Amino acid sequence: MPNIKSAKKREKQTIKRRQKNLNRTSAIKTATRKVIDALASGQSVEETKKLLRDVEAKLARAKSKRVFHANTAARKIGRLAKKVAAAERAQK
Repeated sequence: MPNIKSAKKREKQTIKRRQKNLNRTSAIKTATRKVIDALASGQSVEETKKLLRDVEAKLARAKSKRVFHANTAARKIGRLAKKVAAAERAQK
């Protein structure tokens, strides 16, 4: 337990920030899982692309808030987009 007033404040801020970061990370994982499940279940490519756009938006926001490193966000988006594109090619 911190004794100094500023240290107490920093601890409160850290707890809040950690919770926000966990929520963002969890939301991204859920959205990513939705895209993968949509691909596995054979949903339409349009629906899957909507889900992919949602993931991209969440990752961009997390990247700007420094929850994820920029390269990590780009890698995750790229891998998902690659899977969606492959599904689109297979459907045609």
